[in-house]
Amino acid sequence: MPGSLGHEEQDARIFAAWGIDYLKYDNCNNDDSKPTVRYPVMTRALMKADRPIFFSLCEWGDMHPALWGAKVGNSWRTTNDISDTWESMVSRADMNEVYAEFARPGGWNDPDMLEVGNGGMTKDEYLVHFSIWAISKAPLLIGCDVRNMTKETIQIIANKEVISVNQDALGVQAKKVRSEGDLEIWAGPLSGYRAALLLVNRGPWRTSITAHWDDIGIPPNSVVEARDLWEHKTLKKRFVGNLTATMDSHSCKMYVLKPVS
Repeated sequence: MPGSLGHEEQDARIFAAWGIDYLKYDNCNNDDSKPTVRYPVMTRALMKADRPIFFSLCEWGDMHPALWGAKVGNSWRTTNDISDTWESMVSRADMNEVYAEFARPGGWNDPDMLEVGNGGMTKDEYLVHFSIWAISKAPLLIGCDVRNMTKETIQIIANKEVISVNQDALGVQAKKVRSEGDLEIWAGPLSGYRAALLLVNRGPWRTSITAHWDDIGIPPNSVVEARDLWEHKTLKKRFVGNLTATMDSHSCKMYVLKPVS
């Protein structure tokens, strides 16, 4: 059905009066107007509404909104709609990663909402899902029914250590710094001279993955302390030059790395 098209200022005032904090604005029934023309109208309307409202653009990545979205809104969908499958999730992660350099505080790439808790993936696959979204600084929008979440689902989406990577003040989206077949290394800088590291095994067999400091941007001879964010423990071993971990099929390891000397 038609929505706010032609009534942007009227609707923005109503949203502000209702105390709305977040507007996801789809591009359905757009009367054949271009997103680059239509969205700025709502941008101006929200700015006049005298309330800070997060403006989420959703034209499904059709016109590469990462290239122009920062002047218009606070996040922009880089992908078509996600579904609750491993294939859908990782493909959206891949599409979103391409635009990493365009994300920054105030404007974020959005690969669509989280599917954690909807039942279509395994626990390990949901851990990968939440980890990639967090390290990618994607909006962490719960996509399951919050009225009947399992304890397992809550443990995933309420992991404060992983969320803190997503919410880090530096606001730099992580990238795939090395990819060899089904083995991926995602990394990005954090505030306080730290780095976030995510090792992902997308393949069918248990295997080890090694992350090298020169890929991550850590000086090669640095001694590094590693905090395992899903195990909630700081590893006793100190690492120099690289870190290796072994993981099952469709699973991951996520760390915060802190140089100690």
